[in-house]
Amino acid sequence: MELRQLRYFVAVAEDLHFGRAAERLLIAQSAVSQQVRRLERELGLELLDRSPRRVRLTEAGERFLPAAREVLDAEQRALAAVEQFTADRGALLRIGTSTGMGERLDEVLEALQRLAPHIKVELASGPVDQRLRRVADREWDAAFLRGEVDAPEQLIQVPVWRDELVAALPARHPLAAESGLRLEQLAELPLFLTARRNNPPLVDLVLGACRDAGFEPVPGPSHGSLQDTLATLGTGRDAWTVIYASHAAQLRSERVAFVPVRDASGEPLALPTVLAVHRSTPTARLRPLLDACRAVARGDLDS
Repeated sequence: MELRQLRYFVAVAEDLHFGRAAERLLIAQSAVSQQVRRLERELGLELLDRSPRRVRLTEAGERFLPAAREVLDAEQRALAAVEQFTADRGALLRIGTSTGMGERLDEVLEALQRLAPHIKVELASGPVDQRLRRVADREWDAAFLRGEVDAPEQLIQVPVWRDELVAALPARHPLAAESGLRLEQLAELPLFLTARRNNPPLVDLVLGACRDAGFEPVPGPSHGSLQDTLATLGTGRDAWTVIYASHAAQLRSERVAFVPVRDASGEPLALPTVLAVHRSTPTARLRPLLDACRAVARGDLDS
């Protein structure tokens, strides 16, 4: 019997729906069904009554559910006890990162080293859903996300700072010479933007800001990556996209210009960065990381 089998069974028992349970767990529905079946085979009992229209607990499932919850609660208590111990003695922090964090990530690591030199850090990257799943499964201690997203209920999203966006334009375009742009100045240019499924917070922010500025952006073709988009802009094609200022600061291009841009209210176009953490993680374990993020947000890196 595996803990994940108990976790999947409890999720299905609470939702009485394999699809919704899989969405909450951030895994494929087939994986949930397969693991619950394996659990039933090991127990020699059917825990769920499956029909084309509904899922419900069998009598055995109703008896088993409280015990399964007790085991999972015991797991959380055991993990919390160990993590409190390691927080007091120094520990390894496993942190998921987002692409394009640029100097922000370097500054967080520098601040963390200053605030808690005994803590070692292990960085890893991956798509948003993978970062959320690994924090939810406690494989990672925290993960940076751009914008608040739909996340498993056991996670908390803590805002840490706001990341400004800049407009990327062909260097030869007249607007590229401006020191700053109002969003409406870009209204007639096609907008190269990733599909919403790839980055809902960013796409919603940009399209919403354009509408607030009084225009619907002219859609440009979707590219496979930011690198491809910037390469296309570098050929001189009249179009634009957005990129995080921290990422733009690391790029060097004579063919693409990066210009600050403001929304209809005159504020810089910006997206919040949040730190996703597990609700049951002891505060003491994460406090140095959160303090480091706050120091970066304040620009307080020398104290």
